[in-house]
Order: sequence, then C-alpha cells, then structure tokens
Amino acid sequence: MDTDLQRESGVTHFEYWVLTLLSEAPDRRLQMSELAHRANSSLSRLSHVVSKLERMGWATRTATTGRRGVLAELTDDGHQKVVEAAPGYMDVVRRLVFDGLDAEQTAAMADLGETLADHLGTVLGRTAP
Repeated sequence: MDTDLQRESGVTHFEYWVLTLLSEAPDRRLQMSELAHRANSSLSRLSHVVSKLERMGWATRTATTGRRGVLAELTDDGHQKVVEAAPGYMDVVRRLVFDGLDAEQTAAMADLGETLADHLGTVLGRTAP
C-alpha cells in the first residue's frame, strides 16, 4: 500500500492518515497528543511525520498557552493534498482488499468493523469514531 500511495501521491500511508485525521478535525487542527492517539502512534513518530508535513507546507504546529501542548493544523495546501490523494488511496484499498471479497464477505467485514469499533469505544470509555 505504501509503495502504491507513494508512487501515486508522494505520501506514505501513515502521512496520508495523519493528513486525513487533521482534515476531519474541527478547524482542521488537533493537539499533537490527541493526533498521536487517533493515529495509533507514538508522539515521537508523529512529531517526525508532522515535521516532514511542515517542510512540505501541508501542516503547521503552534504552541498553545498554558499546559494544553502543541496544535497541529492542516494548511490549505495540505487539505488540497488529501483531496488529490484520496482517489488513488481508495483505488489501492479497493484493489488490495475489496476486490478479493464478494458482496456477502464485504457486508460481514463491515458488520465486524462496526462491532469492534463499538466494543473498543466501550472498553476505552468513549464513542468510536
């Protein structure tokens, strides 16, 4: 998936995921700690990726006042990158995952995903995204 996404869009799967998470956040920004949590990443790994996204002009970081930490924010160019990369990403996912499933298997996978998300939300004490 990484190889195809890098060839098509110039980003890794993880970079695309971080850009997507920011694009879906209110005002296209999240605290770095929350972004790391949502991306299932260490803060260190996320920091390296956000540094790269900053160099590309796709994200910025801003220190907040008090003990709130650092905010990562998607720039307009970063949002455009997500929009441009999305069709290629969906094509890769479709080819690698869904093309190998029939309609019944796809429905079963969707049901399983919803069940797992609900369970994780309960176990972790929050609603699943």
